Amino acid sequence: MKKLNALFIALGMIASAQTLAQTSLRYGVESQYPPFESRNAHGELEGFDIELGNAICKTGHFSCSWVESSFDALIPALQAKKFDAINSAMNITEARAKSIDFTKPIYRIPSMLIVKAGEKLQPTAEALKGKSVGVLQGSIQETYAKKHWEPQGVTVTSYQDQNQVYNDMVAGRLDGTLVMSAAGQSGFLDKPQGKGFAFAGGPVEDDAILGTGIGYGLRKGDSQLKTALDEAISTVQADGTVTRLAAKYFPGIDVTASKQP
Repeated sequence: MKKLNALFIALGMIASAQTLAQTSLRYGVESQYPPFESRNAHGELEGFDIELGNAICKTGHFSCSWVESSFDALIPALQAKKFDAINSAMNITEARAKSIDFTKPIYRIPSMLIVKAGEKLQPTAEALKGKSVGVLQGSIQETYAKKHWEPQGVTVTSYQDQNQVYNDMVAGRLDGTLVMSAAGQSGFLDKPQGKGFAFAGGPVEDDAILGTGIGYGLRKGDSQLKTALDEAISTVQADGTVTRLAAKYFPGIDVTASKQP
């Protein structure tokens, strides 16, 4: 009887461990891209994607943790199973979908050009010919600029950290940066460093490159996790969580993910 009880206890522990494994979720994040994700003065992760990720974990009954990586290394790290889902303002694109799967779109942010205020520049190859533009390495903004602008005489320089782009703009080493509008506004224009700079023109457009919205990147074939996350995402969209957080972090920007991948 004692042996039988011990067996039942052991089986129970195994079942509990399996349940924990099924409900645990490791997010991969690039933590230097405010207001989406960054570290505060206490070293804690904060931002739109952090709060949204925690809300989705609560809704989907996941036990969540965060693993940091540079943005351009997020997909290889996901494939290497260093974490389970990319939660780092990653747009769903045709190119990325060849390597990884995605959840449904959660929200959508336009990409815009930032330059010195008063400069007669527009987000076109003609206007930027002979100028230097900084972009985040591995981003869709990098892909867009290298396809549409670089062949027409625009110097496109890639950086591992968007903050380095802003520093070089202030130092006069760059004429502009192509960035998601919410990140550019909160991460640069709203700060003292961004004084004297402004958006130029409207959003750039190319759905094939810029994608259909931002979602979580998943390993190919991870259908069980995708189903669970899609359900949780639908809930936080329907109950107003996404809209409420968007109003907090980037007021005035419509983040509705109306397009489907």
